[in-house]
Amino acid sequence: MEKGFIVFDPSRCMGCKSCEIACAVEHSLSKNLYSAIMEYPRPKPRIRVFQVDSVKLPLTCRHCEEPPCVQVCPTGAMYRTEEGIVLNRPEKCIRCRLCVLVCPIAHPYVDPETRTLVKCDLCIHRLRQGKMPACVEACPTGALMYVTERELAGERARMISDVMVRMLEEFKKFRMGST
Repeated sequence: MEKGFIVFDPSRCMGCKSCEIACAVEHSLSKNLYSAIMEYPRPKPRIRVFQVDSVKLPLTCRHCEEPPCVQVCPTGAMYRTEEGIVLNRPEKCIRCRLCVLVCPIAHPYVDPETRTLVKCDLCIHRLRQGKMPACVEACPTGALMYVTERELAGERARMISDVMVRMLEEFKKFRMGST
């Protein structure tokens, strides 16, 4: 399985929180929305949508190449899989919160209700079945996308090429106008 990322386009996010709901349901015991809301403890989302001014930002674990949360974890509860996904072993977690402190985007959090660490697992079980993470699948506007490193590099190259072509066209217009 090729390493992938969840990327988002804030211009498409309308703040509906469908991603949060889908994530919580996917991580529930019942895997059913109507049953999940009655579960105790209530399932928690691993993605959260924040609003900064008029921009909505869905944030989730970035599954860093050299994750500080893994490096700082004193018990080895935080670890990185062969696929590059950062996971937590709840049975080893002592809730010291060092992972929370060192995360550059403050992603993992300790649920006050259960006193357990909550963090994105990229729906690894779904990825291994060839499915998208639940949050990506649930996004009605396509603001969330799951892309591989290869797709991301290709898209970046396409964007750079587009910019270069536009710059050359503008340069040609400038030169034509100055002669």
